Amino acid sequence: MFDLTPADAMPRPASSTEPPRALQQTPEFTRALQACGQKPLLLDALKDTVVLQRRFAGGFTAAMVNRAPISKPLRLLELLQEKGLRRTPVILSPETPAPELARCGAVPLMSPASVAMLDLTPGLDQRRAALHQKWRNRLKHGAAQNLRLTRQNLPNDPGHWLFQADARQQTSRGYRSWPLALTLAYARENKGQAKLFQAFDGRDPAAAILILTHGQGATYHIAHATARGKQLSAHNLLMWEAMSWLAAKGITRLDLGLVNTEDAPGLARFKLGTGAQLHRLGGTWGYWPPLGRLLRPLAALDSKLMAPA
Repeated sequence: MFDLTPADAMPRPASSTEPPRALQQTPEFTRALQACGQKPLLLDALKDTVVLQRRFAGGFTAAMVNRAPISKPLRLLELLQEKGLRRTPVILSPETPAPELARCGAVPLMSPASVAMLDLTPGLDQRRAALHQKWRNRLKHGAAQNLRLTRQNLPNDPGHWLFQADARQQTSRGYRSWPLALTLAYARENKGQAKLFQAFDGRDPAAAILILTHGQGATYHIAHATARGKQLSAHNLLMWEAMSWLAAKGITRLDLGLVNTEDAPGLARFKLGTGAQLHRLGGTWGYWPPLGRLLRPLAALDSKLMAPA
């Protein structure tokens, strides 16, 4: 049963006929970036597509368009030049395959990855029926463990146990996630839209999930289960409760993040066990305006790698 904090309310998202955008292309993400001193470029002619500019070692600067729907690639590249990025290399990571980028002179850099996308619009019984059998068994096991569940807005606490556990995990597994300051800024700038779900075994934390909401969408941002929590199936129980709460609040889609069956097969099974479907992204492309036309033949050679499966 949930213990709730007084500030647990969340803004109810306005209904829309368009599918929710990826977190990186939302006003909520933009506000968090601005609070951290960054100045993302917004292309209002393309529904406020978010463009980041990053300076690398040696003074090298690149523009990045991450997980944007790119239905008009030529128009996007023209707008970037109109905004003063005529000689700036651009890294493009479309939300869906966009092989037509090759005709504009963009060069494939990385083949498309996939994310797990969970539809929250079906009713409770349908969502439960969509769970994989082993996942459903773990859920039943977790529900029988007398765990105490809590839900609250993310506290402004850099020392929270979830952040400490996540930092250790990033170090041990050799990957990097968002800077902690950006996560905290998201919570501060978007009141009620960074939800922390926790499971406790007595007084000891067993698992936690941090979910960021944005419009009718939500993103599974950080999660951790202790060794004891894994024994108690706390992660499954907490995930199910979070899914149910989000659906009740009008969230229609939960982005569970990248699925990597080679390096993280257990996490991939957990994500897909929720009933989520694989959503193929558009890969990563590089474009440099001065060489756009010259690179067009080279881009065409590799464009098949970036086409829809």
